[in-house]
Amino acid sequence: MAKRTLIFAVLLIALGLLGFLGTDSAHPTALIPTWIGLALGVGGLLAISPSERRRKLFMHINVTIGLVGFLGTMAEILRNFYSSKDVDATALVAKTALAWLLLIYLILCVRSFRAARRLGKV
Repeated sequence: MAKRTLIFAVLLIALGLLGFLGTDSAHPTALIPTWIGLALGVGGLLAISPSERRRKLFMHINVTIGLVGFLGTMAEILRNFYSSKDVDATALVAKTALAWLLLIYLILCVRSFRAARRLGKV
C-alpha cells in the first residue's frame, strides 16, 4: 500500500499545481492538494520499510491524513453549496477531484488493512 500512497501523492501534487495554475496563481489555497500530496508522499516513502512496525505506523498516519483531508474537503464543498456567494468553478472542480481521490485512497487503505488482518499480519 505504500507504493499506492506514492501514486496518490503524485496525483494530489499534480491536482494542486493544476488548480493553482488554473486560477492564474491568484489563490494560494489551490495548493492545498499539493500539501496533502507532499505529506502522503513523505509518509509513503517512510512506509517503504522492511520493519513491519514502521510500515504500519506510517500507513496509519497516512490514512489519518487522508481522512482529515477528505472530511475537510467535504465540509468545504458543502459550505460552498449552502453559501450565497458565487463559487469559482475551477475551485469547485478541484475540491471535488480532491475529495474523490482521497475517498478512493481511503477505501483502498481500509481494504488493505482488512486483508492484512485477515491474513494475520496485524
